[in-house]
Amino acid sequence: MASRADAAVPSSNQARHTYVADGRPVGFFTDPSVCIGCKACEVACKEWNQVPEDGRVWTGHSYDNSGSLGASTWRHVKFQELGRRLGPQVAGPMTGEAERPFGWLFLSDVCKHCGNAGCLEACPTGAIMRTEVGSVYVQDDVCNGCGYCVVGCPFGVIDRRPAPLLGAGGAFKCTFCYDRQKDGLTPACAKACPTESIHFGPLDEMQARAEQRVATLQARGFADAQIYNPVDTSVGGIHALFLLLGPPEEFGLPPRPEVPTIYLRGAWTSAAITSALALLCACLALAAL
Repeated sequence: MASRADAAVPSSNQARHTYVADGRPVGFFTDPSVCIGCKACEVACKEWNQVPEDGRVWTGHSYDNSGSLGASTWRHVKFQELGRRLGPQVAGPMTGEAERPFGWLFLSDVCKHCGNAGCLEACPTGAIMRTEVGSVYVQDDVCNGCGYCVVGCPFGVIDRRPAPLLGAGGAFKCTFCYDRQKDGLTPACAKACPTESIHFGPLDEMQARAEQRVATLQARGFADAQIYNPVDTSVGGIHALFLLLGPPEEFGLPPRPEVPTIYLRGAWTSAAITSALALLCACLALAAL
């Protein structure tokens, strides 16, 4: 789906930068329309961050061996086998009397580094912090392993690492390669991506790049091309934008993710009403004695 015009867009993945020193919000833009499923991003992430292996279990679901994001999988390439044609593409020769279209797509998933992060709100020890570039960072040496962040994430990204792996009991997720960024380097996954399916740079530039790519694909007949960035929910937008060719649910993404704490007001209100009714009933019972 790429073209010479697309290739002419300057790359932000290989240049050094000063985003941390400048305090400039950064982000990823992941474009599955040019992803080849090589998993270089997964390997680069594990090698740089010394993330332990995650079982090497053959799931039997397509060519996906890592399954999902977790404490030992910070980048996960989803292999999407769709029962429909992607845009105007012709899926190859068909067999039988009726045409049976299909689509084949890869999507490199990662922590969304939410604008309003449920994991950060839930953390009781201050182990989770917001960095200068807007990413959400877990300090594993401060984490007490309570797991509140796990249930606080609307995307199911963060998780506790099981024994006997290094750091067992603690919560882990993508760090946005904060250590690399402090030295002016691109995150390992984006640096290693051979097709630049993963772009890295200032968040506003990633948004503009995503909008340009969506416009290009829609002009080519991919009418369902869209940007996944839930700015109109309590998540308040994300720092890992995705281009989708179909509904979010088809790619394992919630259409309207919400931070769990938005339900606290209703929960406390219900609890207060229940307590008041219980007290009233008790008073009426005592008065009837």
